[in-house]
Amino acid sequence: MIYLNYTNLDKETQERLLLMSKKEIENRFGKQLKNYARQQEVNYDTLLEEEAIRNLYNYDFVFNM
Repeated sequence: MIYLNYTNLDKETQERLLLMSKKEIENRFGKQLKNYARQQEVNYDTLLEEEAIRNLYNYDFVFNM
């Protein structure tokens, strides 16, 4: 779970969450994503970003007000 303060939903926080998600995806599926990107001739960084955004939907967020 990720605990956030309701007043702290600024761009910096969003970028931090995306960075956390990217690291998680890269640790779990980095090798597979690189192989897929090479085979399909797509940009690895773009693919990683798309997967990281999808991964954010799997997080449980708790907002403190």
